[in-house]
Amino acid sequence: MTSLASDRDGQAAQASAWLVRLQADDVGEAEALAFDAWLDEAAGNREAYAAALGVWHEFGIAAPAVSEELARPPARRPAQSLTRRWMAGVGGLAVAATVTLALLPALTTTSATYATGKGQHQQVKLADGSRVDLNAETTLSVKLGLFKREVTLSDGEAIFDVAHDTRRPFTVAADGRIVRVVGTQFDVRSRSGDLTVTVARGKVEVRPSAASDQAFMLTRGQRLEMERTGRAELKAVDPAETFSWRAGRLVYRNQPLSEVVADLNRQFVQQIEIGDPALAQTPITGVIVLDDPGSVVARLSLMLPIRSVPSEAGLLLLRK
Repeated sequence: MTSLASDRDGQAAQASAWLVRLQADDVGEAEALAFDAWLDEAAGNREAYAAALGVWHEFGIAAPAVSEELARPPARRPAQSLTRRWMAGVGGLAVAATVTLALLPALTTTSATYATGKGQHQQVKLADGSRVDLNAETTLSVKLGLFKREVTLSDGEAIFDVAHDTRRPFTVAADGRIVRVVGTQFDVRSRSGDLTVTVARGKVEVRPSAASDQAFMLTRGQRLEMERTGRAELKAVDPAETFSWRAGRLVYRNQPLSEVVADLNRQFVQQIEIGDPALAQTPITGVIVLDDPGSVVARLSLMLPIRSVPSEAGLLLLRK
C-alpha cells in the first residue's frame, strides 16, 4: 500500500513538473515528444496529468480568496482556514501543497513585447500554447495572466492560432477595438487606423471600446474591414489568400496600386515610389511573389501600364 501511494505521489509530482515545463516560451518539438512518451510510460500518468490540470484550474478559482486570507494577521485566521479546506479537498494536504508549489511559477502573469522591421517575419509560441506569426513592421505586446490573455497590436499584421482555453479568453486590442476569442485562427491587420480581421477557424467577436458602437461576430471565411472613418464592411473571403504573406506571397483583388506599394515597402529596404497620383489609384488583381524589388516591379509592369526608373529611395513607378 505504501509503495502504491508513493508511486501516485511521484506521478503527481512529475505531472506538475510537466505542466510547468509546457508553459515555457522555448518548448520545442523534442520536449513535446518527450511529454507524449511520458504520458504513455505508465498507466497512471495520463490521470495524474489530468488531475494536475484540475488542481491548476481549482487554484485559479480559489486564488483571490486564498490571497486575501493569507494577507490577514495570524490571529484573525480561523483554525480550519479556507486554504487548508481547499488543499484537503484536492486529495490530501501534502500532495496538494507539492502540486500547488510546483504550479506557482506558471500562475504568475507574464508579459513580453515583439517587433519586426522591414522585410522581417517572426513566429512566436506563447506560454499558453498559442502561436503568433508577425508580418513585417509589426509591434505587439502580450500579457498572459491567470484569468485572461491580452494582446495589444500597436501597428502591423499578425496571424493568431489561439490555444483553446474557455477559462482564459484571448483578446487583441487594435485601433480602439477588441477582438475576443477562446480558441481559433485569425489574422488581424492594423495600418494607419484601418483595421481588418479575417477568420480561418472558429469564431471571433470584434467590438469597439465604446459600448454604443456596433459589435460583429465573425466565423470561418469572413473578413471585417473597418476604416478609420468608422465605415465597416463584412465580406466572404478565402482565408488562405489573407494568410499567404507567411509563404512570401501577397494576393490582391481590385485593390489600388498605392496600397500594394505600401505593403511592398514594408517588405523591402529598397523603397518603391509612385510618380503619378492618378496611377496610384489604378486597381490591381493578382498574386505578387516577394523575392526582390526589381523582379516584383518587372512583374507589376506586365499587369499594369507602368514602367520603373531608379530613384534616390529605390525605384520610381511611372505611367508607360
